[in-house]
Amino acid sequence: MQNKELVWKLVDEHRDEFCDLSDRVWGMPEICYTEYRSVAEHTAMLKQQGFRVTENVAGIPTAVMGEAGEGGPIIAILGEYDALPGLSQESGVAYPSPLPGNGHGHGCGHNLLGSAALLAATALKEWLAATGLPGRVRYYGCPAEEGGAAKSFMARAGAFDGVDVAITWHPSGHHEVAKALSLANTRMDFFFTGRSSHAAASPHLGRSALDGVELMNVGVQFLREHVPQDSRIHYAMLDSGGIAPNVVQAKATVRYAIRSRDVQAMFELNERVKRVAQGAAMMTDTQVEISIMSAVSNLLGNRPLEEAMQRNFEALGTVPFDQADLAFAAEIQATLSPEEIASDYRKAGVKPANPKPLSDFIIPLDTHGETMIGSTDVGDVSWVLPTVQAHVPTMALGTPGHSWQLTAQGKMPAAHKGLTHVAKIMAATAIDVLTDKVLLAQVKKAHFEQTSETPYHCPIPAEVKPPVQPRPETL
Repeated sequence: MQNKELVWKLVDEHRDEFCDLSDRVWGMPEICYTEYRSVAEHTAMLKQQGFRVTENVAGIPTAVMGEAGEGGPIIAILGEYDALPGLSQESGVAYPSPLPGNGHGHGCGHNLLGSAALLAATALKEWLAATGLPGRVRYYGCPAEEGGAAKSFMARAGAFDGVDVAITWHPSGHHEVAKALSLANTRMDFFFTGRSSHAAASPHLGRSALDGVELMNVGVQFLREHVPQDSRIHYAMLDSGGIAPNVVQAKATVRYAIRSRDVQAMFELNERVKRVAQGAAMMTDTQVEISIMSAVSNLLGNRPLEEAMQRNFEALGTVPFDQADLAFAAEIQATLSPEEIASDYRKAGVKPANPKPLSDFIIPLDTHGETMIGSTDVGDVSWVLPTVQAHVPTMALGTPGHSWQLTAQGKMPAAHKGLTHVAKIMAATAIDVLTDKVLLAQVKKAHFEQTSETPYHCPIPAEVKPPVQPRPETL
């Protein structure tokens, strides 16, 4: 415990620097593969703290890695800093108040995610120097988690080769070791091409690409009844073919997100959706081209790592929120429906007798709540090496993900306290791996047992490259 008290002290010493970093990234929300300002902030902080820095990781200009230490096991701490479109929001107000500008916002808290991960890596770097123990820490600044699958591209490129363990976290309403549940996910674009014509004078000469898209959407609606219950299929119109109803639309594009419990089931569902698209093209006498944009694998858990992280949660306790934190969280909860708040407790599987607006309890490791599963590119890392993830509260209980309410809380004192707290959890878990050879052997054995018969295969086809965006000239 003395070793951990040292690293916790180091976290506290650097707290203000990294809370400030999270606020700066909050003020520059950038979406998939455009995170040039955010990665510049993280790169500058890595250099300021004395890390050995590698930029342009896996050929992605907005990915960065910093390493410190010598010899011993290598611990990766994963950070993110990408945002979401349409979730711009003034901080500290409990009503919708979009900021002027491009409309992006940190509606999933990734400004906090990256800053806390880098804080943990910095404290661990200094702990290694102070103790003289062998070991290396790597901070990976990862872009484009929100649909861009950067970690999948990074894993495919070998960016995590040689690493022994990966540790990460995600902002949440709860204190818990994150359950290793996620859906494998593919994003595919369907480009329909037809033939334009005058919709009144010569409709018989036209072939509507928009009809192809609409028939595809109808076909997928019928498909939904005949897929496994844990599968999900979503879509968004990228191009409806123009704004003139008197012109038969020659082009139209729809994007689909296709999710299943594991990669193999996802591949099978992908093919079924493709056949629906091809059938729609046949019915409308149009052509369809299909392009995979990104894909991620489902998460693999690691019980020994999860047990180690749970012990650190119990040793450190809960985030020390104060009355001002609770008061603002109560204002946020007043904007939520009772169902949103109740759903949060159902998903957690725990509800205290006297619940507060901010969590003051740690969820036991084997608690089973209502299963509602999303997707993350952390899944691909978990196939390559043993991985564990924490959830620590930075928001009012019941706050929906990807909401203005979450954005409004992203640079408040409660969020900074959660950022600091989880950095201690991650750094302490890393120390367990670095100092306990038996634990490390157990961790590696558990990972081998899960992957020996079904080794990692990146779900993104080899010919698909990261959709790197140009660097803005204003930077």
